[in-house]
Amino acid sequence: VQLQASGGGLVQVGGSLSLSCAASGFIFSGKFVGWYRQAPGKQRELVAIFTSGGNTNYEDSVKGRFSISRGIAKNTVYLQMNNLQPEDTAVYYCAAEKYGTVYWGTGTQVTVSS
Repeated sequence: VQLQASGGGLVQVGGSLSLSCAASGFIFSGKFVGWYRQAPGKQRELVAIFTSGGNTNYEDSVKGRFSISRGIAKNTVYLQMNNLQPEDTAVYYCAAEKYGTVYWGTGTQVTVSS
């Protein structure tokens, strides 16, 4: 089981990026799949998540700017990030629960320059 995140990069304030997370070895059918981020010197925090009930939840500061979606094949999850701000700078990780285990993907760096 592997999760591979991609799509990070350097962008100016107000710009957009789209992150992708592809799973190998399983499909996203557990309790949740989502995106987290960790800025330097800070704890990892939830950014956006799908729950098994079909709900989506977003961290307050990204509501209206970020959007999480899933691919048709159910082994890919995306994070569209618009109107990026310097405080969005972090390493972004995808994570998914499956049979009681939480799997973490490789991180992808997002840097927003002012």
